[in-house]
Amino acid sequence: MKAGPEAQLKLLDVQELDTRLDQLRHQLEHLPETKELAELGATRDALEARVRDTSIRVDDLGRTQRKADADVEQVKTRRTRDRQRIDQGLVNSPKDRERMQHELVSLERRITELEDVELEVMEQLEAAQKELADLESELAGVQERIGTLEAARTERASGVEQEQAQVRGQRDQLAAGVDADLLAVYDRLRAQKGGVGAAALRARRCGGCSLELNAADLGVIAKAPADEVLRCEECSRILVRTSESGL
Repeated sequence: MKAGPEAQLKLLDVQELDTRLDQLRHQLEHLPETKELAELGATRDALEARVRDTSIRVDDLGRTQRKADADVEQVKTRRTRDRQRIDQGLVNSPKDRERMQHELVSLERRITELEDVELEVMEQLEAAQKELADLESELAGVQERIGTLEAARTERASGVEQEQAQVRGQRDQLAAGVDADLLAVYDRLRAQKGGVGAAALRARRCGGCSLELNAADLGVIAKAPADEVLRCEECSRILVRTSESGL
């Protein structure tokens, strides 16, 4: 393949800009905020699940407490009614009076049992409510941190994208002055060789694979026409001669 020395040197400039574009693309994919955001996202999801579960438990305990309150009030109402009947002399039969006295004792015992249940449920409810409040506070803190990081990531990404656009414009302008066939070979090699399709020969060394050429290979290169497109024997990349090649 033939291409003028200036076109080959320009290809090195294209390679430099392509390398910079690869670096910028890597920056966008690995912004420092991205990892923390992923971790915080997992933390937020776990907290939201715990908030949902705890909220359900608070609701269940609330219903249980209301039922316990109602049970206590129901038995107290019955006790009050029986006492009033006795106090008002509405129970004339001694046997009925004795039966109601026993029933009042049973009601007092039942009220004590129900109030113990009521107190236990109340304590559980208060603990669950505190846990829910703590979780919601923690979740709010995580969400605030996520918002801060997202804003920082957007700002950082915007700067990288602006540089990308600038470098891409420079690259397109340079590439327009390179022979289409040479550029096609370069692009194919770039895809095959980890992003480097053309390298300079400097100080007798290929800039692509760092191979130092022997005297025989350097002699062949020195005799090659200036417009001949050379390839590195080791890595097959386009090898561009420069004033620093050491030929």
